[in-house]
Amino acid sequence: MGVFRGIASLSLDAKGRLSMPVRYRQSLLDAAEGRLILTVDIDRCLLLYPLPIWEDVERKLLQLSSTHPRARALKRLLLGHAEECGMDASGRILLPGPLREFAHLDKRVVLVGQGNKFEIWDEPAWNTWRETLLAGGGDDGNEPLPDLDSLAF
Repeated sequence: MGVFRGIASLSLDAKGRLSMPVRYRQSLLDAAEGRLILTVDIDRCLLLYPLPIWEDVERKLLQLSSTHPRARALKRLLLGHAEECGMDASGRILLPGPLREFAHLDKRVVLVGQGNKFEIWDEPAWNTWRETLLAGGGDDGNEPLPDLDSLAF
């Protein structure tokens, strides 16, 4: 499976479907036969994983403590919202209504390659996040990475 990189501005159709860019379709078919997992992220975007990658993430999540508050919250968020979705013959993926609502996805979205997965952002929210980061706001890069971040979610 190839590495997912780059950014694409896309439109959702009236049914809430996202048409995957052609450059990713064959990799997704090869890696997962078009079977994907969609879940939410704390940044109010969606995460889209090929099924085999998600299964590794899921195993790691299940190994986390059920008593540690942050680990429990992460499991609730990622596992609780996870939905399997398939890519149709036209390369489209239906984004379920509750997940679209969570990420405030309307018509214009941004697909952001993140190596082993994609992020799907509302385009105005992505632009705001990016501009805030570039202006020096948000993450200053000085905070140490928590142990959970090493799990490659």
